[in-house]
Amino acid sequence: MDDEWRTPAGRVIRWIERIAAGILGLVTLIIFVSAVGRYLFATPLPDSFDVSRLTLAVAVVWGFASLGYRGSHIKVDLLSQVAPRAMRRWMGLVAWVFLLGFTAALVWKIGERVLSQFPGGEVTMDLRLPHWPFLLAILLGLVAALFTTSIRIWRVWRLGEELESHDAMAEESAHE
Repeated sequence: MDDEWRTPAGRVIRWIERIAAGILGLVTLIIFVSAVGRYLFATPLPDSFDVSRLTLAVAVVWGFASLGYRGSHIKVDLLSQVAPRAMRRWMGLVAWVFLLGFTAALVWKIGERVLSQFPGGEVTMDLRLPHWPFLLAILLGLVAALFTTSIRIWRVWRLGEELESHDAMAEESAHE
């Protein structure tokens, strides 16, 4: 086990990743059970479409929180590959700060949406399940993303890590 996961922040990030994985597994299970019910018994799960899409949104946002720490998303880094190391560090720092700002804006807008839905807003079609608990789970995932992105900014600023630090560590471990 990497020493990074022994720190309090590392343990929190590990739990964030486990939550994302568990929710994604739940989405898969809902879709699978509904498909089996529809094609074998002509009876899909009630609200399977609404619940699966809302749960998928929750899984995506919690995965976004993991991305906020790891930085293992799709990126085009042609400019950073030819830039000097010090310039790459600053470019990474600016990119993470932009991501933090974007995430903060999402927290603000989804927070407004949760508050507007809480008193009795949208519900699912069949079971009349309220949407606000799903939106609240999305908001919590975005707050987790603020946390993870802030930690990444701190690590880039204080420890001099680059955008690719986790990808590079995984490759080095694989070659050992």
